[in-house]
Amino acid sequence: MRIALVILFCTAISFSASAQWLHIDFKKHPRYPQIAMAQNHSVAMLPTKLMACNKIPPFKFQQNDYNLEVAEEAVMKLAQHNMRFRIYDVASYNFSDLATLYLQQNRLSEAKWYFLQSNAISRQENDDKHTITNLMALAMIKANMGDVTLAQQDLTEARALALAKTWTADVAGIDKEVKFIQQNRSSASKTELRYADALTIADKKTD
Repeated sequence: MRIALVILFCTAISFSASAQWLHIDFKKHPRYPQIAMAQNHSVAMLPTKLMACNKIPPFKFQQNDYNLEVAEEAVMKLAQHNMRFRIYDVASYNFSDLATLYLQQNRLSEAKWYFLQSNAISRQENDDKHTITNLMALAMIKANMGDVTLAQQDLTEARALALAKTWTADVAGIDKEVKFIQQNRSSASKTELRYADALTIADKKTD
């Protein structure tokens, strides 16, 4: 008898729970479709890619060793980031900024190397304005290092590029730089001649 009562009680509870479940209003809990997974994982979709259209301005800071070191580290990190994510056009300006920093410290070899890297990328990205700027900077560095012939070759290439684009202001700037290098070269050669003459006279007096 007791077993029958227990079975009847359990059946009543099961029936009550089933009835409550059947009366649930599913309209209050709609099922939405699953969100589709992204198919394009390219770096080109990152917001940083939008920066590629903007040229990063040079750093402005006071002239001292500490600020130069801080700026060098900051620009180096930017260059590494942009090269890693293949934002080459912006990285080209990072390299020229680094070269400018080294110029301010009279580190000509390092400045020359980074201008060369910047120039290689600007050619690849067809950034003719930046290529001309790099060539002019390289010409001045090479002239200061004694490679006047190579400096004139860079200026000749920059002038031809500016003429092809009909950028008269750039052509005028290049012409001024050519004259400056020629004047310094002639004055340097005259100084060397005067020094050689003085040595010759001194040698004759000793004889």
